[in-house]
Amino acid sequence: MIPQSSLTVVAPIRPDLEVSLRSLLAGMNFEPGRVNPGNSVLPFEQLDALHLSRLVILDDPTVGDIAVYGKTPPSYPLYLTFLADFDGFYDEFLQTLIQVAGAGLRQIFSHCEGFDAQTDLRTWMERWEHRPSTAYVNWIGRTVRQVRNEARLRDGLVSYLAASPDAGNCPAIALHAKLRQFAVTNGLLPPPEPGTPLGWWLRNKLHAILMLPVLLLALLFWGPVVLVILRGREKSDPVVAPPPDPAHARKLAEIEDHQYTNQFSAMGSLKPGLFRRWTLVLILAVIDYTARHVYGSGRLARVHSIHFARWVFIDNKKRLLFASNYDGSLDSYMDDFINKVSFGLNVVFTNGIGYPTTRWLLLDGAKDEQKFKYFIRRHELATEVWYNALAGLGANDMRRNTLIRQGLESHALTEVQARQWAALL
Repeated sequence: MIPQSSLTVVAPIRPDLEVSLRSLLAGMNFEPGRVNPGNSVLPFEQLDALHLSRLVILDDPTVGDIAVYGKTPPSYPLYLTFLADFDGFYDEFLQTLIQVAGAGLRQIFSHCEGFDAQTDLRTWMERWEHRPSTAYVNWIGRTVRQVRNEARLRDGLVSYLAASPDAGNCPAIALHAKLRQFAVTNGLLPPPEPGTPLGWWLRNKLHAILMLPVLLLALLFWGPVVLVILRGREKSDPVVAPPPDPAHARKLAEIEDHQYTNQFSAMGSLKPGLFRRWTLVLILAVIDYTARHVYGSGRLARVHSIHFARWVFIDNKKRLLFASNYDGSLDSYMDDFINKVSFGLNVVFTNGIGYPTTRWLLLDGAKDEQKFKYFIRRHELATEVWYNALAGLGANDMRRNTLIRQGLESHALTEVQARQWAALL
């Protein structure tokens, strides 16, 4: 099993070069929301291990919301964010990325502070690397190569059945044997995936064992603090959730629904004070633990539609960036969370300025559907460039294709099992 990793570069943009940067990024697309995967600046399609990537200018329209607490809105720089989710390890991917797209990356980052012709690209990127507080992978160990091979296998089997209508009339076990022989003869069965790297396996096991008591102790310590302080804050914290600006909403809609999978980028400021900051730090640590050791096989709690997601603190933990990749429309994505795990939305986002009022951190909040959707849309950012190596394949498609491949590799299915397997086709 090859694990997945992420890259998150967040660097301030030179104000005099913002317009030039936006023009450069726009040129990497066929049109807004549709990247050219072979563009000359950053040819994503040449990076075989890359699942998803995006470039976003963090132009937060909600910075002024802190005024509801009687505070002067701070002046933050515009940031350029470069995100990537990929198979394997950080060092190896970064080396390959620079080999493939070093010149283009230099062109992009030359619009940022502290980057010039003499700058060492790797050193600069590592300097501005922001490790996520929480990262989620839909299926840990499922590589780009595996997904493509399994999709090719299913397509081949479906084509065979379409050309051989009588094949579906035989018993399920016989059909399984026939399709297996076809796959073997035509080289459709994928080769075995590499084994799990020992170093990663040991680190992951140690993390699972050592972090659990640390998190439990932290919750035991912070729990009473939350009980003492939280409810009073919840009753007095103002809600800032007006309808989003129509021009902003149109700009967001322009880049959505060009394929079955969509991107989502949003950011906002934390409520003032250390209480909310450290509450969120602990909550994200707990979510990261469960994402790493509990929910790495096709779902995040009861939600199955997310491919990758991350939560990243910036500006000394005063603001939070959230980025995800999900199947379906934004409305269906939000409804999925509201109906299934609204408490999960609440425990994170109620620590942000303006979130709909929660009760004891878990209750209400996102259940106020209209205010929640307004809040989310106001905080969403228009992603300048977004690449998906597996466009057209949703998370459920990938899971189905894996089950087809696993079933085809089995030599000992009962008639019932074979019938259930055939239904996947």
